[in-house]
Amino acid sequence: MGPASVLGVTTYSAVRTTGIYCRPGCGAKPLAENVSTFELPAAAEAAGYRACLRCRPYRVAGTVADEAPELVCRAVQLIIAGLLDESGEEALGARLGMSARHLRRMFHEHLGVTPDQFARSRRAHFARRLLDDSELGIAEIAFASGFGSLRQFNRAMREIFRASPRELRERRRRSDRLIADGGLVLRLPYTPPYDWDAMCTFLAERAIPGVEAVYDGVYRRTISLDGSPGMLEIGPGGDDYLLLRAHLPFWEGVIHVVDRAARLVGLDCEPVLARALLASDPELGPLVAERPGVRVPGAWGLFEVAVQAVVRDQLPALDVPDALRKLVEVYGVPVPGLAHGLTHLFPGPEALASAELVGSLAVEVANGNITLEVGEDAAELVRSLETVTSPPAAQEIALRLGARDAWPFADDAEHLRPWRSLATTYHRLTAGIG
Repeated sequence: MGPASVLGVTTYSAVRTTGIYCRPGCGAKPLAENVSTFELPAAAEAAGYRACLRCRPYRVAGTVADEAPELVCRAVQLIIAGLLDESGEEALGARLGMSARHLRRMFHEHLGVTPDQFARSRRAHFARRLLDDSELGIAEIAFASGFGSLRQFNRAMREIFRASPRELRERRRRSDRLIADGGLVLRLPYTPPYDWDAMCTFLAERAIPGVEAVYDGVYRRTISLDGSPGMLEIGPGGDDYLLLRAHLPFWEGVIHVVDRAARLVGLDCEPVLARALLASDPELGPLVAERPGVRVPGAWGLFEVAVQAVVRDQLPALDVPDALRKLVEVYGVPVPGLAHGLTHLFPGPEALASAELVGSLAVEVANGNITLEVGEDAAELVRSLETVTSPPAAQEIALRLGARDAWPFADDAEHLRPWRSLATTYHRLTAGIG
């Protein structure tokens, strides 16, 4: 059998007699005595199984659900952010205050793989989707997926998929190809249910003028990659995926762009336990039953979200958009030629150090006294933020940065711990977002 069942989302079935693993719903019907189960594709691959060619498990979300321990979730966030691209498990363990050996033990216990195996599987699965969906060349896909060299890329694809990248591209189905009218179009897979309308409403209500916009159910924003501007569009796709259209200055490291986009719209974690707890709450239960696909919104720019929260904390709601617009116009970098009101990149902390309302936050971030990064300890993050803003604003920032138990309200709501971030999102639906 696979590792302890902590995910509760998708269980992959591996057949000992064929050496193949499948996702739920595959048409294969093996004998039960020949089947082992795994919670992640990476765990099945680490045990020597290869992906089924019929159901193609690399095309589903495969995210770590909220049942995993917080330290494991923080480690996964750091891996997704690219920490293991240029460093090893020792650096990851040090970031979390533990030895690499203890970190590997925790990953084996809860996910069935080492951190390195998890990272390599993610890169390979992303590359396989690019081979299916895009017209990028083999070398472009290697570096877009986070591999350090073509040799490393070829070796990983042969080990995981038992074929070279060129052979895998030749196997793709005609219906896989996403036709792009400018930009690179990619799927953002998720495990249903997922409520895009709720997420879109939240993002529209908080869109920073000049940087973000929501029109006709599509979210758009400017981004900066190594100082060069780009633009993202996220909108509805199929029954189990959104569509991301990326207009970028280069394709290297696209896997991290896609991961950040997925985190922005709440696809990085499936709230299985959180949803179950809230479903039993007298106040929120009916709304959870009516809209079970609500997810906690994340962020593209972590400093950007912090600035927005601090401004919202100090001004009446009607004045917030104009204040943010002025910050963007005065301190942001112009990006000409875009539609939908997108005009600037959001300014960084150094640029906003002298700005009214947010200067104290910007200075503390620029000096390294406040660390706005994924994988940070939520309690420490909130404590540092409370030195420059109110407790509710600090909790709001923590929620958008991935804390599972943020609560920006006056009461404690102890009965909703440790899943108050999702409860907050439902409360806002009840109140009309806000």
